[in-house]
Amino acid sequence: MDGSECRDSGVHRAISPVRKTGMNTLERRGPRGAFLRRHASDATGKPMKIDTMRQIDRLAGVPLCAAATVLVRLRDRLRRRSARPVRRILFVELSEMGTTVLADPAMRKARETASAELYFVIFTRNVGSLELLGSFPPDNIFTISDHSIFGIAYGALTFLFWTRRKQIDTVVDLELFSRFTALLSGLCGADRRIGFHRFHQEGLYRGEMLTHRVAYNPHIHIAKNFIALIDALFAPAPQIPYSKTRIGDDQIAAKMATTIAPPSNEARARLLARIGSLVPFDPATHRLVLINPNASELLPHRRWMPDRFDQLIRRILAAYDDVCVLITGAPEERAQAEQLAAANGPRCASFAGHSALAELPALFAHAAVMVTNDSGPAHFAAAAGLPTIVLFGPETPKLYQPLGTSRAIYAGLACSPCVSAHNHRKTACTDNVCMQAIAVDEVYAAVADVLSAPQRPPHTSAP
Repeated sequence: MDGSECRDSGVHRAISPVRKTGMNTLERRGPRGAFLRRHASDATGKPMKIDTMRQIDRLAGVPLCAAATVLVRLRDRLRRRSARPVRRILFVELSEMGTTVLADPAMRKARETASAELYFVIFTRNVGSLELLGSFPPDNIFTISDHSIFGIAYGALTFLFWTRRKQIDTVVDLELFSRFTALLSGLCGADRRIGFHRFHQEGLYRGEMLTHRVAYNPHIHIAKNFIALIDALFAPAPQIPYSKTRIGDDQIAAKMATTIAPPSNEARARLLARIGSLVPFDPATHRLVLINPNASELLPHRRWMPDRFDQLIRRILAAYDDVCVLITGAPEERAQAEQLAAANGPRCASFAGHSALAELPALFAHAAVMVTNDSGPAHFAAAAGLPTIVLFGPETPKLYQPLGTSRAIYAGLACSPCVSAHNHRKTACTDNVCMQAIAVDEVYAAVADVLSAPQRPPHTSAP
């Protein structure tokens, strides 16, 4: 799970400045902060390109992981005290917003089993996903800027001081192949270091710094793999490999009902006014369909073709007089979304850049169904209880189908999935036939199934 997920939310991320001591000092104000902001970010203010990050991770990561392994093993050997009780657990996941939802059952299990305080480190641009889940107080979140190698290096250094100040005793690395997170986990000072290990597989070298080495299983859902990390932490005796446990669907389903808190009536009213300014939508007489035609730059092969989305919207509007369509997206995707909306009449409008990440629950509460590529919005929508139709191609729903109320559409070509933990999620494909093979008829039928079913109850909380 390495690389850029800067567009994965599908919405405008209006995130407030970093608060209190839990966040990265790169975000602080003052002369020193201004200097660091000037020299630790690129000219565009955008995250580094994914291929640049992969190259740095490979060229610098291998020797650094080898050197860090020696230091960590020496430190462990010289440490005289016994391991501290499990009281402060740090989770490491930097680059993908959807993973915070997929890992939520595992994090809840850790908190409930150990009555522990949870912490998280994530790239600054993705911190909104944690705020949406509401599982971590601001002081327990550390963010790292990925605008440049200097920002990453400075963030890593301050992170190592932060973990010691917070007295982190346990770290769980949720990444599958990032050497950077392996370094953060190995050097953070925790007594217990849990993560995925390649063993005899051909996976990427990430050093030998883990105390609990878990076998990644590509044949079970990633949420169960994350739970396996927690099972390894609480195993009664050492195992090779961890984790020799049976993880049933019930361990996920029981914890998904309250993943994303429902919006307040006030939040719903604000979003309703904004929606009403764009399309003639009255929740008493109309239904709302959300279309998310975007996917992150991490894997653009996940995008269904724009003309297919156009055909789908036309069919939905022609078949249902009571339906309005909103096209979601990030601010930089507004032009494409507006072009798609303009071709489909007054009941279709672009909502790209019109909502902050924290407003997603209110948007989902007004909607009847969402159609989306495999990206962050799919995970947030399904976790909020919105029926979500997700289009898969380069990746498989057996591993990454959103938890909650989701339905996957997947052509299942012989070449798919073509990205995995073993190829750094970098495919050789130049023609995403796996997405082209998904017919409009199939997606429309899935939408019709939802629209013909009884409507779900409003997803709201107290004002």
